[in-house]
Amino acid sequence: MARYVFITGGVVSSLGKGLASAALGALLQARGYTVRLRKLDPYLNVDPGTMSPTQHGEVFVTDDGAETDLDLGHYERFTGIPASKKDNITTGRIYQDIIAKERRGDYLGGTVQVIPHVTDAIKHFVRDGNEAFDFVLVEIGGTVGDIEGLPFFEAIRQLGNDLPRGDAIYIHLTLLPWIPSAGELKTKPTQHSVKELRSIGIQPDILLCRCDRPIPPEERRKLGLFCNVRESAVIEARDVDTIYEVPEAYHREGLDTEVLRAFGIEPQAAPDLTRWREVTRRVRQPEGEVTIAIVGKYTGLKDAYKSLYEALVHGGVANTVKVNVDWIESEIFESADPAPYLEHVHGILVPGGFGQRGAEGKIRAATFARERKVPYFGICFGMQMAVIEAARSLAGVSEANSTEFGPTPEPIVGLMTEWVRGNALESRHAEGDLGGTMRLGAYDARLRQGSKVAEIYGSNDISERHRHRYEVNTDYRERLEEKGLVFSGMSPDGLLPEIVEYADHPWFVGVQFHPELKSRPFEPHPLFASFVEAALAQSRLV
Repeated sequence: MARYVFITGGVVSSLGKGLASAALGALLQARGYTVRLRKLDPYLNVDPGTMSPTQHGEVFVTDDGAETDLDLGHYERFTGIPASKKDNITTGRIYQDIIAKERRGDYLGGTVQVIPHVTDAIKHFVRDGNEAFDFVLVEIGGTVGDIEGLPFFEAIRQLGNDLPRGDAIYIHLTLLPWIPSAGELKTKPTQHSVKELRSIGIQPDILLCRCDRPIPPEERRKLGLFCNVRESAVIEARDVDTIYEVPEAYHREGLDTEVLRAFGIEPQAAPDLTRWREVTRRVRQPEGEVTIAIVGKYTGLKDAYKSLYEALVHGGVANTVKVNVDWIESEIFESADPAPYLEHVHGILVPGGFGQRGAEGKIRAATFARERKVPYFGICFGMQMAVIEAARSLAGVSEANSTEFGPTPEPIVGLMTEWVRGNALESRHAEGDLGGTMRLGAYDARLRQGSKVAEIYGSNDISERHRHRYEVNTDYRERLEEKGLVFSGMSPDGLLPEIVEYADHPWFVGVQFHPELKSRPFEPHPLFASFVEAALAQSRLV
């Protein structure tokens, strides 16, 4: 039977509950246990798919087509276990399901209430399908005290009673701020946060305390005394220079040992963290460095490109180099020459995005990369802008554009209306809902024999995760290929362009999918490993 670990947060948001959950999952795996990680999000959106990345960060996409919280990316990267739509739920989805049942009459005329109907739905989600796992780690989004989170806290409180005694524990992640004028770490915010948690019936078993310096013994003793936890269960979560050291840092502080003992399990041999130490060594002791420019439209919030950044780090790990990132707002290039911003970089990456803002700047970045022979990686929207650039600059289609930006006489990129998923035909129309209506999840692609990407993958058949509503128009394919832009990857039915490349360029690849979503520190995605390798070669020319 699975044991449950509930991870809550207090004091402030963005303390790193997702990373803490992922690191604990990795530690339990390293001890030989099977784990599953799940995320409960209290916001009312059905999923983050229609939310601006500047508000909520990256939308992570699973193989089965779910748009989920970015923390599921941490879960996958740290445990290697592919997430699914069953691993993330929001208040919106729960209410959507409950209201649908009420409309059908499933509640037999009864009054539908938060307790028990909403809390029961949450509990069912948490417990469903966990038979094959030793531990289920459940992260609750937001901060204790948030009004929208109350049904979730009530549900996990009830689960503490519903489950057999000793099969559920609670970890509370808090902040110990350093007050320079006082010259000390302050424990009062954590005390108040735990008090808030206890007021709704949850007593934490372990405190995970974020801090930027060691916790003095007196403060540790005080936290244990006033928060009603063992002193040994006050775990220091100090800032580290790379997230891939977090599992080892938590192990040194005894987190995994305390978790096992809270379940009445006496730890045996220490976990095998050899591969984590090797990744950390490669990050900290690079044999060179490269600079990659990310020309995007959400650069004000780095979490909007979380998986992308980590995939570049993985590419650096594969090549034992440090990857420095220049974040450049693409709108700048609409009024300024890109050269001063890009002449010093060794690679240019144009990521996904939606809408016209900054699009022309991304096109100019693609022009610079093509003409200057700088390695270029276009992902999703970045591929589409590279194709528009080729149509305008090489194929003589001066009015080339995307219908995403409005009517155009030369629709190089247009709205997808039909595509095949498995054995089923899916269709969309321009006036339909935005949420959950894109081409989402894993789809197969077939690569051209002898192409650069086939060499990089070492295969002619691949599967990658998608999240897009527009596609490159194959009516222009012949004209573009005559000018050197090769359509080197297509959907198996030959209808949807998946990859383009220039054969006469050191490294210029555009992909319609999101390879960053499948990159992991121990398995860097081949495209990112190859891109960083090309940037390294470029650095020797500059």
